[in-house]
Amino acid sequence: MSIALGINSWVWTSPMSDASAELIYRAKAMGFDAFEIAVEDPAHFAADGAVTHALRETGLKPIVCGAFGPTRDLTHEDERFRRESITYIRGALALAQAWGSTVLAGPVYSAVGKRRQLPDAQRKIEWQRAVVGLREAGKIAADAGVTLAIEPLNRFETDLVNTSAQAVRLVDEVGSSAVKIHLDTFHMHIEEKSLLEAIRLAGPRLAHVHGCENDRGAPGTGLVAWAQVAQGLREVGYNGAVVIESFTPECKAIADAAAIWRPLAATQDALASEGLKFLRGLLR
Repeated sequence: MSIALGINSWVWTSPMSDASAELIYRAKAMGFDAFEIAVEDPAHFAADGAVTHALRETGLKPIVCGAFGPTRDLTHEDERFRRESITYIRGALALAQAWGSTVLAGPVYSAVGKRRQLPDAQRKIEWQRAVVGLREAGKIAADAGVTLAIEPLNRFETDLVNTSAQAVRLVDEVGSSAVKIHLDTFHMHIEEKSLLEAIRLAGPRLAHVHGCENDRGAPGTGLVAWAQVAQGLREVGYNGAVVIESFTPECKAIADAAAIWRPLAATQDALASEGLKFLRGLLR
């Protein structure tokens, strides 16, 4: 099992841009293998800008993480917003291709924070919109040589895909080799009966993993069943990246979106370095 250990830019900043490229050098100095760039707006990056140079100079494995706000929603009843979603995904994929990232991860199917009680008929309509939208996005991803890794979120952040089983169903209905699954232990800790069984179920469809603690603090400091995570990744032969995703309370907009109301570690650097040390011991 060869796993790259990474860190998401949201640990330190929001929004990530070329002006934040120093974080890539910081991650390299800490000993990370990969750097996950949260692309809130593709316009924040130049094709041959500071982030591109930092990735080239450090040799860190690049990963692109999507940000899906209210107008980036493949299930939206207004086609204008479904088209806006495709436009955003196309831009994020162009950056992934330019940087050499083989993955665009996140809840690509719908906007984060969309949670409602719906009649079954309406739920089926939105599910089918997600399937149709992901088929189109999957074609664009395949042409770029990138895999879309769709992420189940907990019930407080989406009402469409909460579990590995639902993600498997969605991916299988999309039927594209460029559309796979992204599992996040923070969400899994809330929604799954067994982290081991959830990873087994994803199996060969698993393209990306966020290794996050139940409180978004440093991995290894909370309640996540990490032994199950390690066993599951070994069993399915996972050889992608495991990335720490957390958020800084210093950036109020992202802290509000992620419900971060207090510091989760002494410093964000401490969260990153302590989490890396734990994951290295767990997965190496």
